[in-house]
Amino acid sequence: MVDLLPLLLFAAAGTALAWKGGEVLVASSDRLGAYYGLPAIVQGAIIAAVGSSFPELSSTVIAAVIYNEFEIGVGAIVGSAVFNILVIPAVSALLGEGSLASNRDLVYKEAQFYILSIAVLLLTFSMAVIYFPTLGNGTRLDGTLYWWLALAPVAFYGLYIFIQYHDTIEYVPDVPIDTGRIDPRREWGMLVVSLVLILVGAEFLVRAAVGLGDAFGTSTFLWGLTVVAAGTSLPDTFVSVSAARVGNASVSLANVLGSNIFALLVALPAGVIAAGQTTVDFGVVVPMMGFLIVASIAFFGVLRTDMVLSRRESYLLLGFYGVFIVWLISESLGVTNLVRL
Repeated sequence: MVDLLPLLLFAAAGTALAWKGGEVLVASSDRLGAYYGLPAIVQGAIIAAVGSSFPELSSTVIAAVIYNEFEIGVGAIVGSAVFNILVIPAVSALLGEGSLASNRDLVYKEAQFYILSIAVLLLTFSMAVIYFPTLGNGTRLDGTLYWWLALAPVAFYGLYIFIQYHDTIEYVPDVPIDTGRIDPRREWGMLVVSLVLILVGAEFLVRAAVGLGDAFGTSTFLWGLTVVAAGTSLPDTFVSVSAARVGNASVSLANVLGSNIFALLVALPAGVIAAGQTTVDFGVVVPMMGFLIVASIAFFGVLRTDMVLSRRESYLLLGFYGVFIVWLISESLGVTNLVRL
C-alpha cells in the first residue's frame, strides 16, 4: 500500500510555496511596472505571465528530453491552457470583488493574438505531419517536428513582444507615479526569488500529483491533462487571484491570456528545440486543441457581455471545466474514443 502522507505533505508544501511566490511576483511586477511606466496589461501579459508560466516550460522540456514523451508535454500545456481560460478567471472573480471588469484592449487585442497563437501552433504541427510524415501502421497521423520548425511559434511570440513594446511607448499614466522609493535592483531580485519559489512549489505539486495518480491507478493520459496541468497552473491562479483581490482586474485577466500565449508559443516549442526533434501525433493533438478552442470561445463570449465577468458567468465557466474533466475521465475509461492514443 502506498503511503499517502509524504504525498500530502508535498502537496501542502507546494501549495504554500506557490502561493507565496505568486504574491511576491505580483508585488514585484507591480513595482517594476510602475518604475518603468508600463501599462497594467503589459505587466500582466509579459512580466507576471512569463514568470508564472515557467513551470509549464520546465515540465515540457523534461517530458520531451528525459522521458521522450512529447504527448505528455502537449497534454500538460493544453490542459493547463484550458484550466487557465476557464478556472482562473472564474476563481479570480469569485474570490476577488465578485466580478472582473474587462476592457476593449483585453477583449480585442489580447484575445485576437491569443486565437492567432492557437492557429500558429496548429499550423506548425500540420506542417510536421504533412511534410515530414512518420511511417507507422497506417492508422495514425504522425509527423516529425524538427527544432527549426518549432522556431516559427517562437518568432510569432517575438511579434507579440514587439506589439507590447510599442504600447509601452505610447502609454501615459493617468496619474504621475512617484518612483523614487522603488529600488529596481531589489525588485528584480525579489522577482527571481518568486520564480524560484514558484518552480520549487510546482515541482512539489507535480510530484505529489504523480504519486497520487499512481496510488489511485490514474492513467498517464488523465493526470497529464488534469493533475499535471492544474499543478503547473497554480502559480498563474495565485497571481491572478492576488491581482484581483487588490482590484487590479487588468493584470489578472492579462496574466491568463499572456500565460497561455507564452505556453503555446514558447513553452511547448522549447521542448522540441531542447530535444532536437520529436514526433507529433495528430490523433492526440487535434482533439485536445479543439476543446481549447471551444473553451476560448466560451470565455471570450462571457467576457464580452458588458465587459465584465460576473458571478453567474464565473460559475458557467467552472461548469464548462467540469465537462472537460468528465470527458477526460470517459476517455480514460474507454467510454469515448475521440483522442486516438
